[in-house]
Amino acid sequence: MVLRASESKAIKAPMASPKCKACHSCSGQKGLRSSDSQAAMVVLSTDKGSEKLHFVTDPTAGAPQRPQAASAAAEAGPAPSNAPPRPAPLPHRAPHKMAAPVLGRRCGRAAGLRGGLRRAPLPSPRPLHERAPRSRSSAGLLAAQCERGLFQEVFPGQGAEEQLAALLEPGRPPVTAYCGFDPTADSLHVGHLPAVAALLHFQRAGHNVVAVVGGATARLGDPSGRLRAREPLAAERVRAHARALRLCLWRLFENHRRLLWAPGPGGPGLGRAEVLDNARWLGRRPLLGFLCGAGGRLRMGTLLSRQGCRERLRSAEGMSLAEFVYPALQAYDFLHLHRRRGCRVQLGGADQMGNIMSGYELVTKMTGTDVFGITVPLITSTTGDKLGKTAGNAVWLNRDKTSPFELYQFFVRQQDNIVEKYLKLFTFLPLEEIAHIMEMHAKEPEKWGPQKRLAAEVTKLVHGTEGLESAKRCTRALYYSSVEALEAMSDQELQELFKQAPSAELVLEPGMSVLDLCRKANAIQDGPSGYQKITDGGVSVNGIRVTNPETVLILGQHILKNGVSLLRVGKKNYYIIKWLQL
Repeated sequence: MVLRASESKAIKAPMASPKCKACHSCSGQKGLRSSDSQAAMVVLSTDKGSEKLHFVTDPTAGAPQRPQAASAAAEAGPAPSNAPPRPAPLPHRAPHKMAAPVLGRRCGRAAGLRGGLRRAPLPSPRPLHERAPRSRSSAGLLAAQCERGLFQEVFPGQGAEEQLAALLEPGRPPVTAYCGFDPTADSLHVGHLPAVAALLHFQRAGHNVVAVVGGATARLGDPSGRLRAREPLAAERVRAHARALRLCLWRLFENHRRLLWAPGPGGPGLGRAEVLDNARWLGRRPLLGFLCGAGGRLRMGTLLSRQGCRERLRSAEGMSLAEFVYPALQAYDFLHLHRRRGCRVQLGGADQMGNIMSGYELVTKMTGTDVFGITVPLITSTTGDKLGKTAGNAVWLNRDKTSPFELYQFFVRQQDNIVEKYLKLFTFLPLEEIAHIMEMHAKEPEKWGPQKRLAAEVTKLVHGTEGLESAKRCTRALYYSSVEALEAMSDQELQELFKQAPSAELVLEPGMSVLDLCRKANAIQDGPSGYQKITDGGVSVNGIRVTNPETVLILGQHILKNGVSLLRVGKKNYYIIKWLQL
């Protein structure tokens, strides 16, 4: 559910083999028969920089059988009265295009991402970036977001891009898309923003979106990209984290609606957004019923062939049953949302392709409806580590963990070689405007225009207008010694800006000097050394350097209108003074 790491480097493609059943692909024809689609696959993996082909067979995996309507309805139980009508499926692909689930090609090369994944030479439509150009207003959601680099891979591969593009065309009924977020912490972080942005782009195109908080799946822990099991979380702690994540997601949806959404003339309205917790359905699902229903449709060979699963099974610690069934529970999320909300698209990080494949397999086998998966890029640090709690480099989206000032500064400090990509991923600015911003930056790089615009747009989405103004005040106060900004700062902002700074509450006495202030705040040593510190210019009050220790404190200069003084000794030692009885 949560954006994690591992499956993105593995791709499965139909290949001929002495071990596979006789099919016309072995004779150089167009593809596998659908009945043989899961019997033979090739896994393309990367091993220390070299690519190797590994043959994988799953004799137990036959072609997905479309169940009888009666059996599907029996497993699902009675549909709720407010359930949406089942969408009419698009025309099915021809048999040679219904090959076994194949990892979709990367469609982000037009946005400067790495080249597309290679696969067996089967007939397929041209990649999105090779098609004849169209105006952006008519390009469609799929092509537009591939151009931004936000949509990285589309699943299943063979013909899915054309089918999904047709499904998302303007004028068609709205589609429902979902993305999951496991509450392993009590806040989302910057690494989750591409997935949130993908949901918001679907919503902006008039489609409905569902953000699912994994209140149930977080109890097991997603094994994707991990060498050892996650530390188990107590049920009450997971529930508290889930509540915090739901509030965070609602805040993002609401800030986007109020501050960043402006409907165009004749364009679609903003789609409906929901935030759900999968504990509502998984927590009430009897184990035996789950295993007899959905569990009977998922193939062990497919789950065992996933790269992340194989690596864990070969490790010294191994893999627990709870971790092994995690993809099955996430797949059931997709099935549940498809039946209750008509959901046909699952979004996730590039590390979630294995879990998305399981969801696709379950939904298509249980309902016979074509569904799709889309992955978004992972956000990494300059050292290549994925941003997140595990790596210890998370930039959080809740104010009590990362202040608006800290979030703003994180994006202001981004280097030139990444800022254009981040503008496309994290903001909703038109590509033409982003191109103009970068052109101006090439002429005046000292102004850091793209970085400031990026920081402002993201901070507004995460913390609203008030958070953005707070970040700008703190920036002016800290880096530009703005007395006006200091006077306007609240106690909360002062604490956020100077987290490690000691604070003191003092009473202003007649004739009180800068030397007296420093000594009462324990900012300098008693005796000649402290006196010398001031005369050497090592002390400033509210950004103004003081060299005379006997200078008398003056209201409005050394003591601001909000009853605060900011004392600095040396380069980095700050003290917050709050004056009483002024």
